[in-house]
Amino acid sequence: MLAAGLLAKNAIEKGLKVNPYIKTSLSPGSGVVTRYLELAGFLPYLHELGFDIAGYGCMTCIGNSGDLSEPVAEALTKNDLVGASVLSGNRNFEGRVHNLVRANYLASPPLVVAYALAGNVNIDFSKDPLVVAYALAGNVNIDFSKDPIGIGKNGENVFLDDIWPTREETNKLVAEHIKPEMFREIYEKISKGTDRWNSLEVQDAPLFNWDDQSTYIKKPPFFDVINKKTDKVTPIENARVLLSFGDSITTDHISPAGNIAKTSSAAKYLISNGVQPYDFNQYGTRRGNFEVMARGTFANVRIVNKLISEVGPKTVHIPTGKVEDVYTVSQTYKNENTPLIILAGKEYGSGSSRDWAAK
Repeated sequence: MLAAGLLAKNAIEKGLKVNPYIKTSLSPGSGVVTRYLELAGFLPYLHELGFDIAGYGCMTCIGNSGDLSEPVAEALTKNDLVGASVLSGNRNFEGRVHNLVRANYLASPPLVVAYALAGNVNIDFSKDPLVVAYALAGNVNIDFSKDPIGIGKNGENVFLDDIWPTREETNKLVAEHIKPEMFREIYEKISKGTDRWNSLEVQDAPLFNWDDQSTYIKKPPFFDVINKKTDKVTPIENARVLLSFGDSITTDHISPAGNIAKTSSAAKYLISNGVQPYDFNQYGTRRGNFEVMARGTFANVRIVNKLISEVGPKTVHIPTGKVEDVYTVSQTYKNENTPLIILAGKEYGSGSSRDWAAK
C-alpha cells in the first residue's frame, strides 16, 4: 500500500491525473493502513487521484464502493462494452465488483493506481474495453513496458517505469512508517466496540427474540421440517432440468454476495416489505433472511444458462416455455410437485466458501 501511495505521489508530480469517467476507491483491510498512509503523507496524493477511503474490509470486492456514474453505466449497456476491474483484493468473480463489469483482474495496489492513470491514454470507445480501477478507466490491454501511462505536464509521454517505486524506496517507507504500536492501538479497540454498538439493547433470554418485521434476520423454516426419524431416500423420477450450465460455475454464481439487482426476485420481495431500492444493500448483508437468499439463488447477473439465449438469472418453465426468474420458475415446479435437477460441468461450486451456496 505504501508503494501505491508513493506511485500516486510520483504520478501527480509528473502531472498525471485520473479522468472523471474512471471509478476509483480505496478500502483497506485495516485501519492500520490509514494510519501509515497518513504518516507517510500519501493520503492527499491518493485523494487527488480519487482513491478516497470508502470503508474497510469487504467493500470494493463485494460492490460496496459506490455505483458507476449514469453516463458510464449507459455507455457500457448501450454499446455492449466489456467493463473490466483491476483490484487489489482476493475476489475476481464476474459481476461482483459491479454487475456491469464482466472482466475482473487481481493486481498489486500500485498496479491498480497505474491502471487508473492509464485512462489518460487515447481510447477508442467503439472498440476498446473500459477498465475499472477499483473500477472504470482506460484500456486494460496496455503494455506497460512500451506504452505510455499518460501525458505529463510538459507534454511528454510518461511511462510506468518513470513513476514506479524502487524496492529500496519501498523498504525504507516500511521501516519508517509501519510500527508495532500502530497495530496494538487499532486492534485493542476492536473488542471494546463503538458507542452505538454498546448502546444496543439485548434481551437476556436463552432464545433469540425474532422480529417478524425484520427484512435482515428472519427465523428460517429448515428445522421445522426435520423429523427425528430420517425419511427413506427415494429415486428422483420424472424430474425437469431447472438450469443447464457449462464449466466453472462458482459459489458466486450459485449464491452471489454482491448488490441486489432492482429487477430481481429478491428486490420484488423487499419492495413488497416496504424496503426502497436505495436500502436493498447486498445479499451478503441479508444472509440472515432465508426469503432473500432463496430468491438470490443463481441470481448472478452474468450467469449463463444453456436453456435460454439471454445471459442472467432466468430460466424456462419447460412445459409452458415461459421464461422467468429462476426462483419464480422453481416455485412453479414446486407447486406442480415436479422434482428438479441441475446440469453442470467441471468445477461446479468452486470458489470461496459460501454458506448459502451450500444450502
